[in-house]
Amino acid sequence: MSKYNFDKIINRFKTDSIRWDHYDSSVIPLWVADMDFESPPCVLKAMKDRVDHGIFGYTHAPKDFKKSIADYVRKHYDWEVDPDWIVIIPSVVSALYSIGISCAKSTSHIITPQPIYHHLRLAAAESGRNFNEAQLETINNRQILSPKGLNEAVNNYYHQNSELLYFCNPHNPGGTVYKINELTKVVDFCNKNDLFICSDEIHAGMVLDDHKHIPIASISEEAANRTITLMSLNKTFNFPGAGLGWMICKNNNLRQLASHKIGTLIPYPEIFGYVATDAAIKDGEEWRLALLDYLTQNRKLLIEKINQIPGLRLYDIEASYLGWISCENLPVKNPHQLFIDYGVALQPGYMFNQSDHVRINIATPYSLLKEALDRMEKAVKSI
Repeated sequence: MSKYNFDKIINRFKTDSIRWDHYDSSVIPLWVADMDFESPPCVLKAMKDRVDHGIFGYTHAPKDFKKSIADYVRKHYDWEVDPDWIVIIPSVVSALYSIGISCAKSTSHIITPQPIYHHLRLAAAESGRNFNEAQLETINNRQILSPKGLNEAVNNYYHQNSELLYFCNPHNPGGTVYKINELTKVVDFCNKNDLFICSDEIHAGMVLDDHKHIPIASISEEAANRTITLMSLNKTFNFPGAGLGWMICKNNNLRQLASHKIGTLIPYPEIFGYVATDAAIKDGEEWRLALLDYLTQNRKLLIEKINQIPGLRLYDIEASYLGWISCENLPVKNPHQLFIDYGVALQPGYMFNQSDHVRINIATPYSLLKEALDRMEKAVKSI
């Protein structure tokens, strides 16, 4: 038995939680991607110690912070990174938007996968560049960005101007952890078409089972020189409201472009982001492993329950706590609203440009997840 109590119900109403304050107390909100678990004790202690100091002035990174990140990346992902390749950022999301503007020429064309975490698509759209989406292929119940989807995207639109591919691994919302051969095909495509890659890898710390997260930049020298990797411990250790992230980019010219607006339009990280991240790097591993065990248990419940509900199909969840559910066989136009009517708020599929799907967040106590799934079953039976 874990010494960490993930079954504990913590009342998050009226705590200014985006997820919990959006609906009334009759609804179980399993939409926004944060967890209903306390952050690790090491993080809580570090934050409390900093609060007890009583002064929160302008700050810089802790001593050897970039080296600690490089060591962490080497330990967990077998990726040798020079600390000089690392740029500290306040958040992965802000970097997604700034990279589209700072790194891609105004006449460029951008490719995003589809479906994808909505901020990747919005970053492409709001950059002012032409962009289109490469449809993912579903192979053995896994959604992957394949050469077929990429070639269609380039050949059908502005292929002579394509410059940037937004990528996401582990994939949000699909849950796919890309294998080395799948990553190689993406890199080969980008080499052939001279695209640089912005890879969102924020869920890397929550890979389940015997899957292994492989940073796309780590697979070859060519990949390293054309990739900006975005990472953070915000999701893994559940402090997205007080965290930070980092970019890793070997290519100095590309790294300088990607760093252009940090400290101006994009602020530097704040003190508690450094404190929380530093503590998680140094002392968070035992808690992380316990979290993965709990998420595996919750995933088992989700799979068993969804498989019993006619009209729903769950894609394989190889990482993290997000499940992507196809509602294509339900005779309803708005599955999101159907589940709301029965007291469960899921992330609507239209946010990922697939309105006949929904995304569920299973990072909640087992008992709450079970109740939510029972409500979803009643919702489907009602039609």
